Amino acid sequence: MDEAVMLGHGSGGSMMKRIIDEVFFKAYGDEILLKGDDAAVLPAPKRNERLAFSTDSFVVSPHFFPGGDIGKLAICGTVNDVATSGARVKYLSCGFVLEEGYPMDNVKRICATMAKTAAEAGVQLVTGDTKVVNKGHGDGVFINTSGVGFIPDGIDLSGTNCQPGDKILLSGTLGDHGITIMSCRESLSFQTDIQSDAAPLNHLIADVLAVAPHTRAFRDPTRGGLASTLNEFAAQSQTDMVVDQDAVPVKDNVMGACEMLGYDIFQVANEGKMVAIVPASEADAALAAMKANCYGRDAAIIGEVTEMAANRGPKALIRTPIGGLRILDMLVGEQLPRIC
Repeated sequence: MDEAVMLGHGSGGSMMKRIIDEVFFKAYGDEILLKGDDAAVLPAPKRNERLAFSTDSFVVSPHFFPGGDIGKLAICGTVNDVATSGARVKYLSCGFVLEEGYPMDNVKRICATMAKTAAEAGVQLVTGDTKVVNKGHGDGVFINTSGVGFIPDGIDLSGTNCQPGDKILLSGTLGDHGITIMSCRESLSFQTDIQSDAAPLNHLIADVLAVAPHTRAFRDPTRGGLASTLNEFAAQSQTDMVVDQDAVPVKDNVMGACEMLGYDIFQVANEGKMVAIVPASEADAALAAMKANCYGRDAAIIGEVTEMAANRGPKALIRTPIGGLRILDMLVGEQLPRIC
């Protein structure tokens, strides 16, 4: 096998066949993918099911970091996006853009992580594409993944569903991924290890829906963090989102890093957390389901949905420890570039 990626690996010829056979197929080839067709032919959903589809591209730098790599993000990001619809995530596509000269061992390592993460999520990588660009015209590797899932009848999740009185749940600690990426990029060291929270959360979502079937919405607070997610929910439903600052779980070392770097923890990216809006009557059951999942042990009820004030538009608000309210603005610009 070649030791580095070359332009010929994207040519459509024997070198492309070699990287597909020896790297991609070897890592996660299955019955559908190994057919080698231009389109994957998949079982049709049942008549009482709807199709959920999402796509995302991943350009994170560095490619490898504590708690994961770009391949893990590529699987988790798309799995989680599809799962927020309540769908059972089934199939993924994967497109690689590789730079000439990129070490083949890195490609193999990324593919191995993708295979492991896909297996954990219970999804199949069924089709893909590979392109190679000239040296100096890329950044080693970019990945695009698209995902397909089937939504059972009776599930209707959307930010438009949020209602005053609903509870806001968060599946775990904020900011782990964004601060991990920044610490790696800037060669910062902390007294305790900080790791990315990247994780597939489709099973956690299914666990919550099993006990809280009237859940209004799920969303993963990735770029823009919790602040952007809550503002999006507020705008969609024309309500206010009020969060108790003391109720939001944050690791001490992550908060310390944010204070040192001047970041607002509510705007820092996450890749393995989920926000859920749940009717008050089902909130305790939903919280228990989250905590029972390995990725939800630090879950908490962090606030509630309230009526929008008559004299202004919808807002996300933080209730401070002294009882005051401050507006939680969406991130403006790019706080942490290329975090996913």
